[in-house]
Amino acid sequence: MTKILVIEDEKEIVRLLKYNLEKEGYTFFAAYNGEEGHALFKKLKPNLIILDLMLPKMNGIELCKLIRKESKVPIIMLTAKKDETDRVLGLELGADDYLTKPFSVKELVARIKSVLRRSQDQGSEIESFQIGELEIDLERYEVTLRNKPVNLSSKEFSLLKVLLEAKGRVLTREQLLEKVWDFEQAPEIDTRTVDQHVARLRAKLGSESNHLVTVKNVGYKIS
Repeated sequence: MTKILVIEDEKEIVRLLKYNLEKEGYTFFAAYNGEEGHALFKKLKPNLIILDLMLPKMNGIELCKLIRKESKVPIIMLTAKKDETDRVLGLELGADDYLTKPFSVKELVARIKSVLRRSQDQGSEIESFQIGELEIDLERYEVTLRNKPVNLSSKEFSLLKVLLEAKGRVLTREQLLEKVWDFEQAPEIDTRTVDQHVARLRAKLGSESNHLVTVKNVGYKIS
């Protein structure tokens, strides 16, 4: 599920984007001023933001600067201004692309796909994963289940992170010990430690724990 947050105060543009982006299979969210946009960004952790430059309560330049302090989420800026200074400033503050109104929706969709593809090619700088109703933000060290925080210990979070980064490959207990516990420097730790932490992690992941799969006589993976 790719979440796109549109922060735009012109309701007609929001309706147009909602129709076209949902038709493309994206999950659509909208905010109509800068403060609401920042709050939704923090709550939703979107995969991409479409950000208008001229917004009430907090303008797009201020909001882009604020978001960039917290995240590398791709941002496409929209503006009615054709002044090159505004475009350059937006890009310097961390926007990934820029469109001037009026714009073609087809061009915007193409740019969205391009920016998302580029971010994935660069190693998924967003550093976020979604598994069912579970969301994991590796950059912020946050895990939420149905938008409620899941409190993991540092080792539980590291274990989940290593398994996610394996992208479905099975990791043996010994590999997990080396990556999470630095097994070579702590030989007194045995593989039962991994099993115990996996059990605690499953308990905290609740209904989504079935994605943490035991491969008999080998180890674990995230499905």
